[in-house]
Amino acid sequence: MAEIDLKNLLEVAARGDRKAFRQLYEATSAQLFGVAVRILKRSDLAEDAVQDTYLRIWNGGAGYKPGYGSPLGWMVTITRNRSIDLLRKRSESQLNPDTGDEIEDFTLPDPFRSAAHSADLRAFLDCLKLLDGDSQKCVLLAYYYGYTHEEIAAGVSAPVGTVKSKIRRGLIRLRECLSDG
Repeated sequence: MAEIDLKNLLEVAARGDRKAFRQLYEATSAQLFGVAVRILKRSDLAEDAVQDTYLRIWNGGAGYKPGYGSPLGWMVTITRNRSIDLLRKRSESQLNPDTGDEIEDFTLPDPFRSAAHSADLRAFLDCLKLLDGDSQKCVLLAYYYGYTHEEIAAGVSAPVGTVKSKIRRGLIRLRECLSDG
């Protein structure tokens, strides 16, 4: 099976091509939904975040800049930011109502595990292994789990400035590693 050219699909979809947009959606929706679910912990909110993500991509797909990372990474960032925005707009009591739609009851394959065959993901995971333990943990807590700098600082018992530095240095190292490969 040929690897899908997400960059090309983004460019074509940005010009209003519905077929390309559908292919882009089919190729990436599971990964983006997985990101949103991990942050929001509820499938209904994750669906909203992913829908908003694709609306932003459809309306602003030309905003993707190849020099700033992979297309999937750009899309994950949009999803992550939208998910965090949704978290911030809801109080804790709104996030945990007894709706029966809690993620524990929702059987969903882990999109990151199913995407492990992706060359981009393999490259990312290889580069992630190069970070020291603290930087790796801070980057994952921020970008995979969606924690704020303050929450990470409290969790790792470190000052917020230290956490920010570890994340920044980790991201710089990841960018260097990914651009080398």
